[in-house]
Amino acid sequence: MDLILWRHAEAEEGSDVLPDLARSLTPRGQKQAQRMAQWLDRHLPQSTRVWASPAVRTEQTAQALERRYKLRPELAPGCTAEQLLAAAQWPDSKVAVLLVGHQPVLGQAIAQLLGLDAGELAVRKGAVWWLRRRERDGLAQTVVVTVQAPETL
Repeated sequence: MDLILWRHAEAEEGSDVLPDLARSLTPRGQKQAQRMAQWLDRHLPQSTRVWASPAVRTEQTAQALERRYKLRPELAPGCTAEQLLAAAQWPDSKVAVLLVGHQPVLGQAIAQLLGLDAGELAVRKGAVWWLRRRERDGLAQTVVVTVQAPETL
């Protein structure tokens, strides 16, 4: 199974007036999302399921890909790595799954899948971590296929 984790691109700062879920992408964030979406579109299988947190910034990031996507409330800020992985149907999904979400849960899920002692990894805004589950010699392994940041594309 391929699991692609995409952190939303740069967003407006939150405030007392602007609730967290309503934060939009900045102009820089829109460019980050577009750049990463172009790269993803060239590399993702057509059958990839795309799911996003219900936050405006993640939906805007997912829209840049110009593929069908679903909003999944279990991916909202504050979710756990276990909830995120369950939503992705890790490791049993028969198709690739792309999740557009938030820190720190993306980093926590990556650390868990890679068996790292650290509680989480830093995932840059707009970046993608592509992980693959495979079996070798009867042992399940999680492999990092690629890590991409919009600044390097």
